[in-house]
Amino acid sequence: MGDGLILGLGGLVSGILAGFLGIGGGTVLVPLMVAVGFTPLQSVATSSLAILITSLTGSWQNWRMGHLSPRRVLMLGFPAVVTAQLGALVANLVAPYILLLAFGLLLLLNVYLVGVRKRVTAEKSLQEAQLKTAADSNSATSAAADGSLPLNPVLARLITGGTAGFLAGLFGIGGGVIMVPLQILLLGETIKTAVRTSLGVIVITAVSACVGHALQGNVLFRLGLVLGLGGLVGVQISTRFLPKLSDKVISWLFRTMLGILSFYIFWQAWQTYSQA
Repeated sequence: MGDGLILGLGGLVSGILAGFLGIGGGTVLVPLMVAVGFTPLQSVATSSLAILITSLTGSWQNWRMGHLSPRRVLMLGFPAVVTAQLGALVANLVAPYILLLAFGLLLLLNVYLVGVRKRVTAEKSLQEAQLKTAADSNSATSAAADGSLPLNPVLARLITGGTAGFLAGLFGIGGGVIMVPLQILLLGETIKTAVRTSLGVIVITAVSACVGHALQGNVLFRLGLVLGLGGLVGVQISTRFLPKLSDKVISWLFRTMLGILSFYIFWQAWQTYSQA
């Protein structure tokens, strides 16, 4: 009963984070289940069911509110599903502590990348404000926006989805911590749009992961439902509040979460290395 309450509260927290930050919640749920006493394999597998429930609920809410583009989700989701399998294969070839260390460094890199995008966005806004004094402000703004993108949008989405899928398979996460910064940098999306799209893509990757684990008998369905129901409530709260928050607040929350996770992962890497 006590463990069920702890896991339910953990699901609630993961759901709130999913709606606000566009992450699946596995970075919260897996360590929590391991701490309660479940094996890492059971924790990862059962977390995938909870993530599916949470991301599906949050994405449905975002779609109902008119804040989700299915096209954006599919363009990122399909390459992510393919490359996730490659990432999973590579993960078997790398020592666990090296994998954790690389993941921690990746999280810190994303903190920096979000900061870079913030500066680029500020410069772009200033440039557009100046261009509005020109004869045709709409065409000028469009030209500025197009010129700010480093890659063709279709190619950028394939790269973003493919990279997120590979790293998700490599590190056993939903991929949101990767997709959000890449969408901001390569596609010029606002952080709110990136968060919502990321949550939609996680539905696709979670289905793949959950089915695979279920066929192998690794999913603890009762506990997965407990976690998922907690996440369902949490994501309803956060997706409703997301439009009311400024991009600055969401960016701060996302970067803070990445920073906390990175230090936790470094600690886990040290523990794993010490026990090797």
